[in-house]
Amino acid sequence: MLRLHTTSFVVLGAVILALPACNTLNPLCGSSRPSPVLSAISPTTVSYSDVQNTFTLNATGSRFVASSVAVIDSVQLATDVTSSTILKATVGPTDIKAPGTFQVWVYTPAGNSGNLGCSSGGNSSKTTLTVN
Repeated sequence: MLRLHTTSFVVLGAVILALPACNTLNPLCGSSRPSPVLSAISPTTVSYSDVQNTFTLNATGSRFVASSVAVIDSVQLATDVTSSTILKATVGPTDIKAPGTFQVWVYTPAGNSGNLGCSSGGNSSKTTLTVN
């Protein structure tokens, strides 16, 4: 039995080529974007006065693209993607209204891929930011 999970196959004459799963590394997927991977945020704990004065939330991971944004409890933050592994987001009082614990993740919107089998964009895993 042949099982296909994340690999696509192309038959060229009598040669079968295995292609990687569709994402930006696979040129056959056009403008599709990979789902981001969040490894860590810094800081993980801030005071509420830091929020009132606005602070920078740093995120490290992989597969960040120019359109990726940091999100805190469904609020998309002003985000600067400095590389495919680092982004910086500005967090202020309009983003966090009171002390508490908040879920943080990275979101990448889908590209305009019309290619069958090519997924695009999505959410990273979540981590927690504590505001005292």
